[in-house]
Amino acid sequence: MASNHTSLAMLQEPSIDTDKLSYEIFSILESKFLFGYDDSKLWKPIQVSPEVSVTPTTVDVGDVNNSVQAMKNQRGKICVLSIDGGGMRNILAGKALAYLENALKVKSGNQNARIADYFDVAAGTGVGGVFTAMLFGMNHSRPIFKAEDTWKFLAEQGKRLYQQKSSSSGSGGGGKGQGLFKRILRGGNSRGGGGITHATAGFENAMKEAFTINGQCLTLKNTLKPVLIPCYDLSSSAPFLFSRADALETDSFDFRLWEVCRATTALPGLFEPVSMKSVDGKTRCVAVDGGLAMSNPTAAAITHVLHNKQEFPFVRGVEDLLVLSLGTGQVLEGNYDYNQVKGWKPNDWARPMARISGDSSADMVDHAVSLAFGQSRSSNYVRIQANGSNMGRCGVNVDSDSSPGNVKLLTGIADEMLKQKNVESILFGGEVAGSLPPSHLNKPPPIPPKLFPPKGYGGQKRKRSILSPTLPCFNLKVKEAN
Repeated sequence: MASNHTSLAMLQEPSIDTDKLSYEIFSILESKFLFGYDDSKLWKPIQVSPEVSVTPTTVDVGDVNNSVQAMKNQRGKICVLSIDGGGMRNILAGKALAYLENALKVKSGNQNARIADYFDVAAGTGVGGVFTAMLFGMNHSRPIFKAEDTWKFLAEQGKRLYQQKSSSSGSGGGGKGQGLFKRILRGGNSRGGGGITHATAGFENAMKEAFTINGQCLTLKNTLKPVLIPCYDLSSSAPFLFSRADALETDSFDFRLWEVCRATTALPGLFEPVSMKSVDGKTRCVAVDGGLAMSNPTAAAITHVLHNKQEFPFVRGVEDLLVLSLGTGQVLEGNYDYNQVKGWKPNDWARPMARISGDSSADMVDHAVSLAFGQSRSSNYVRIQANGSNMGRCGVNVDSDSSPGNVKLLTGIADEMLKQKNVESILFGGEVAGSLPPSHLNKPPPIPPKLFPPKGYGGQKRKRSILSPTLPCFNLKVKEAN
């Protein structure tokens, strides 16, 4: 009888040993990088399979199920990675992932360590979805790309992904940055013009090359961990979420990865919609950009874990999750007063509306997720977002500008952020909170601490702290504790 009680307790409460692995990634982010703390015990090497050669393979559902079971036994907390969409701005998120993966290699002593070894589920929108597929797409149980390949792929292949032929044509007198938005408003040039067709073909070819191994197209089943990549389905007038969990259940929800990536990045006015079908041809979708419905997929990833009892049977609530959400920066274009905007025509509203829709929805998801975590948000949820002041040098077409100048600017911003620390900014226009006390730099917390006193819910102030020099200096929103 006693042994039965012991077994039940083991199922209900993860052991300290298994929690160490789950907390490792968050100890890296919050303990070492935020407070300058370096404890070798946090960098315990992870057992991962050795690198293997890339050869065509057919996924074995039994092997996948075995790996899922092994994952259940290995960790007490479920680690979730979420990557926003942002076009060329995703260079910033890619740089952050690359730096983190390199730090994991150095500190763990395992040169085969990958991002996929530290997360149990991943979600990505737009180019964030492409990054997700790159980091978690597998061949012989190992990732087909390194984190370093993500931003380099975008920088080097940007001209194929975001071709500039039609960016200035059709802009009238509205300036270089207005062409895309005018085409969207007028509905022109999307069918008959060769620019969008040419850009679509270039993007498709790049995706096919990335996710085809020796003639075999990878599918959602060919991913190391559960992945979620959204698009908007015009045929059903609803968001559509590509999911490995669904793909493992039936071929009717298994899609080719290159088509999934095309679907989540199919921004109207820039690329053609995608008419796609599952590998067995039974499920069809007319897809456009996932960012139109879900620019920040963090909430979708959390909901997926909470309701996916097949792969995550021991998750009882958000307290069992550790979530890392990567933004792609907010381009601040200045404030507008009433006299300035009251005479605007539809074309004048296009770009501000796009920014408001994309960036604000991402921030609202962040805010809602933070509140959902409640008291555990200070230790279980991390949102990293590029500082808007640093992004101010980017042009209005930063998302789709693949020119060498824009690539150099974005990589330069990322490199600059690496050198910063303890820089603060505010979400929702709150007041700047006090700086971190110097004592935090020398007193490592065993678990990410409760840093800030509670504030009233109405007009709640929230703080974002910049990570210290050893991680890309994105704004880390340190959640307030109750």
